[in-house]
Amino acid sequence: MRFEGTKNYVAGNDLTLAVNAAITLERPLLIKGEPGTGKTVLAEEVASSLGIPLIEWHIKSTTKAQQGLYEYDAVGRLRDGQLGEEAAKDISNYIKRGKLWDSFTSETRPILLIDEIDKADIEFPNDLLQELDRMEFFVYETGETIKAKNRPIIIITSNNEKELPDAFLRRCFFHYIQFPEPDVMADIVDVHFPGLKSDLLKSALNIFYDIRDQAAIKKKPSTSELLDWIKLLLNEDVDVTTLRENNQRKLIPPLYGALLKNEQDVALFEKLSFIARGSQ
Repeated sequence: MRFEGTKNYVAGNDLTLAVNAAITLERPLLIKGEPGTGKTVLAEEVASSLGIPLIEWHIKSTTKAQQGLYEYDAVGRLRDGQLGEEAAKDISNYIKRGKLWDSFTSETRPILLIDEIDKADIEFPNDLLQELDRMEFFVYETGETIKAKNRPIIIITSNNEKELPDAFLRRCFFHYIQFPEPDVMADIVDVHFPGLKSDLLKSALNIFYDIRDQAAIKKKPSTSELLDWIKLLLNEDVDVTTLRENNQRKLIPPLYGALLKNEQDVALFEKLSFIARGSQ
């Protein structure tokens, strides 16, 4: 079982090796990188490439590790018991399976995506150590042990919002997705917009990387935002001459709302445009 990339996802050699190393070692693959660099999409494409199911667990700030195993609705059972409901006699009717439970009991080896793990409490990763190591957990309410039928391929993403515990990191294979260089980015754009005119692509990339290179920018545009911008340029039929002149004069780009996402960055580029016009 090896990942070789897909036609819809440009995965460099290093990333491909990292995926296959994690599969071989049977360790979680921890993927870090800037938001919008394709970390979540990677899990989707690996599942598609290998022809196996994908189980997604998207983490929020309120998510607890126990929710990945199961949740017991004690209040619901008590209420139903008071109402004389037949279901209340069987406690299993009030056990809600979590994503780890689903991945452990999958008939075929699945991919389990634990997305944006750094959003959760700092203890969240440590609370999953035993389950991820042993590939089993105990359900106290029913007295059963849930063991993995087929060890899932685990892909964990992080935006580096907080440090992860050392004990957790030791159990992972780590890979950082570097932000794509212009030539790689051109390949990514070609996947989504095949046949895009080369002069339009070149001008769009020049503006995009000029924005990212501004030291004072608060929120650098990501790959996904570049793709959104190009889609808008095509939809609005923005002429490449407009982009080229815009770049040369350092004016704020058309449809900039796809690239600049806060008022501080818009004000910065308006100021830079004013300075550039004054120096001409």
